[in-house]
Amino acid sequence: MRDLREDSDRTQKNIADLLNMHRSVYRRYESGERETPAWVVVKLADYYNVSTDYLLGRTDQQTPYPPARRR
Repeated sequence: MRDLREDSDRTQKNIADLLNMHRSVYRRYESGERETPAWVVVKLADYYNVSTDYLLGRTDQQTPYPPARRR
């Protein structure tokens, strides 16, 4: 999360505002002091245009998956 934030020239305050939370709460997510809720992971993945698996460290592939087709 930190690398993505820094690569996009954003501050912790910028991202905390995007997530509608205090900077100190976001800082704890970014540092690993607190578990990041699923809704935050999804919102950040959309914001940075990466996959949730990338944010969760499950893959090195940043590219998000294509949207699922509805039947």
